[in-house]
Amino acid sequence: MSAFRFAVNVTPKAGILDPQGRAVEGSLGHLGVEGVTGVRVGRRVELTVEAGSEGEARATVERLARELFSNPLIEAFEVERVELPAEVGR
Repeated sequence: MSAFRFAVNVTPKAGILDPQGRAVEGSLGHLGVEGVTGVRVGRRVELTVEAGSEGEARATVERLARELFSNPLIEAFEVERVELPAEVGR
């Protein structure tokens, strides 16, 4: 078994209202930031999976993303492989 680290990025699907994204976009002018549009706010879940192969680990993460981390009616997700954190004391 090996450890594999992944991140799952969940965002509202295109065409779905995103009140948080609108609020952030509306606040940018108050901060003196110009030229930023299309703000979408989502969430990120990072996890480490022990599995026999990267493919098995990715299948587990994709299942979790589909069944637990996201609402497939209104959200999309993307799975990305990330580096394992360095062990303490190395």
